[in-house]
Amino acid sequence: YGDHRDLHLSLRRQRQMCIRDRFDTQGKIQVGQVNAESEREAIRVLKKRNLTPIKIVKSKKAHEGSLRRKISNNDLMDFTNGLCTLVEARVPLDRALRLLDGITDSTAMKNLVLNLLSDVKEGKSLASAMEAHPEVFSKMYVNIIRAGEEGGILHELLPDLAEFLETSAKTRQAIISAMIYPAVLLITGIISVVLLLVFVVPQFSAMFEDSGSEVPPSALFLLNVSDFIQNYGLFMSLGVILAFVFWKRLDKEHRSKLQKDKFLLSLPLIGALILYKESAIFSRTLGALLGAGIPLIRGLRVSKEVILNSFLVKHLDQVEEDVRGGAGLGLSLEKTGAFPILLHQLIAVGEESGRTSSILLKTADTFDNFVRNQMSAIVSALQPALIIFLAIAVGGITITMLSAVFSMNTVEF
Repeated sequence: YGDHRDLHLSLRRQRQMCIRDRFDTQGKIQVGQVNAESEREAIRVLKKRNLTPIKIVKSKKAHEGSLRRKISNNDLMDFTNGLCTLVEARVPLDRALRLLDGITDSTAMKNLVLNLLSDVKEGKSLASAMEAHPEVFSKMYVNIIRAGEEGGILHELLPDLAEFLETSAKTRQAIISAMIYPAVLLITGIISVVLLLVFVVPQFSAMFEDSGSEVPPSALFLLNVSDFIQNYGLFMSLGVILAFVFWKRLDKEHRSKLQKDKFLLSLPLIGALILYKESAIFSRTLGALLGAGIPLIRGLRVSKEVILNSFLVKHLDQVEEDVRGGAGLGLSLEKTGAFPILLHQLIAVGEESGRTSSILLKTADTFDNFVRNQMSAIVSALQPALIIFLAIAVGGITITMLSAVFSMNTVEF
């Protein structure tokens, strides 16, 4: 093979790739690659080849490849459900990960499971292995896994974690599904009106000029709108794009994001939906963490990180300080005045009865139902409104221009 050769180990499945410098039996240094589940196994493979490793470096290629491919929420739910089933069956963790590697169809998930398996075989806990992949496993997820491993109750906490992910996914999917039809109607209406004004209405302008008759005011208005869109349509599109970019850039700085999130909460109807959605996420996360035996302060710190609205996060910072100082959670939330009254009232009841975790989870379900019901009511009102808008816009343009043509023909007659 010469002084430098690549050594590849064929396994039943691809494992974490390691790059090593090693001595051969003649004392020459060689550089190569070995596919193995762990560093220990790679060393064993090399020694069987009469090679002595002197430097061990994990290859970044496999890890970067897995990060490059996005892992969907469905993949994560399937992984969690599979792990839950295997752990409940008392299957050892390394074997459970090996089985999950064999049954998953997602290449990105397979690479992730291989990385987890490699870390676990090297002696890391599953939580520590997952912590290295924050783009997949949230801090709430990692903390629940860590609590299960430390308390020896992972088989009890995984079903609750799987249920948490499933409930969150259902709520998110319900909101998305409810908005698809109105969004399609709105986009269809806007495109239809623009096409009429840009391509159809200008055809009538030449007709009116040839006839020399006076153009009715309504038709003249549409002709002017058509000319404006043709002349400045590109600038209008750029303006919309710049406004969108500016809106996104507000998230770059803490102060501007704080003002933006505060403004969103103050909006009628939309603000209430955002507040109850965030409150549901906060309640479910904190309830799951407390149910896993995680202390309240630590649970609050993790729960804050799943909240997207920075204005609410600012108030939760104060809540954490108050709780750290000995105040009750319900009283601290009430003090902010930013959260739903039902939230701090039920938490206060839960603190008195010692059932804070279960009450938080039930409160989250209540808030989720509120969001779904409100979204259903909005969509129910929005769909006919958009249909009427589309009919008035398209029909109005058509009737206005045809009426102008008919009146012109009448005058000529």
